Amino acid sequence: MTHNPYLIHPAVIVDKKQESTDIVTFRLQLTHPVHRKSFRFEAGQFNMLYAFGVGEVAISIVSDPGEPEFLDHTIRVVGRITQVLGAMQPGESVGVRGPFGIGWPMKEAQGKDVVIVTGGLGCAPVVGAIEYMFRRREEYGAMTILHGVKTPHDLLYRERFDAWRHQPRTQVLLTSDEPGKTWHSHVSVVTELFDQLRLDPDNTLVMMCGPEIMMRIACNTLTHQGLRPDAMYVSLERHMECGIGLCGHCQLGPFFVCKDGPVMRLDRLVPFFGKVGV
Repeated sequence: MTHNPYLIHPAVIVDKKQESTDIVTFRLQLTHPVHRKSFRFEAGQFNMLYAFGVGEVAISIVSDPGEPEFLDHTIRVVGRITQVLGAMQPGESVGVRGPFGIGWPMKEAQGKDVVIVTGGLGCAPVVGAIEYMFRRREEYGAMTILHGVKTPHDLLYRERFDAWRHQPRTQVLLTSDEPGKTWHSHVSVVTELFDQLRLDPDNTLVMMCGPEIMMRIACNTLTHQGLRPDAMYVSLERHMECGIGLCGHCQLGPFFVCKDGPVMRLDRLVPFFGKVGV
C-alpha cells in the first residue's frame, strides 16, 4: 500500500493502562486488515492520533517495530485533544495518520555499546528502540539505560525497567531529584550518573530524549568524556501539526522536526540546539 500522509485510518483501542494520574498508554489495532498488514514503522517515529470531531496530536510510537500488529502510544493529558483521548476506553475508535519522522539509528548501533539517557516522559520515544534491541540482543553490545525523574511519582514503565535490568550485559540506573521515603535508587539529576559510566568512545552510540536543557548538558558532558557528536542522537520535541513539514510550527533553523527529526544526530544540530529564535 502506498503511504499517503493525508489519510486517516481508523483504529480501535484494545487496551489502556493508566501510567499515572495524567498519563495513559493505549494499545491500538488498525481496523482494516489490509492497513494492519501493510503498516510499518521505525523505533522513534510518531503518529498523528485523531480524536474524531476534535482534532489530532503527534504522539510517539512506543511499541516494538518488529511487532506492528499493535501500536502502543503513551499520552500525557495536557490539552484539549489529549483530554478527549485520555478519557477514551477500550473498544472506542481513534484515527491514525502516519508514521512520520526519522527514527533511531538501529542499524548504526549494531555491534556497538549503547547508552540511553532519558528524563521524565522523555523515555517514551526510546521505549520501542529498547524493546527492539532486547529482542535482538546478540546484535548489540553492552546497554546502559539512565533515566531521571523529578519525583518517584513521575516514574513510568516500572515493570519495563525491572525487566530490562535483568537482561544480559545491561545496566539500568534510575535517579530522582526529590526522592521520597520509598525511593531506593540514586538521588541526583540524571547527568550526575555519568560518573558511573565506563565508556569506550570509539564503540559507543548514545540515544537521548527528555527535557532539552537536560539533553544539552548531557551532550556537553559526554563530549568531554570523549564521545563524538556524530555518535550521539537526540529526540526533539516541538509542536507538530502536519507531520510533513508544511505548517512550519516545528521549524528549527533549516530543519522541520516532523520530517528531519524528531531523532537527529547531534553534529547536525550543533548550530541550532538550545538557541532561542531559530
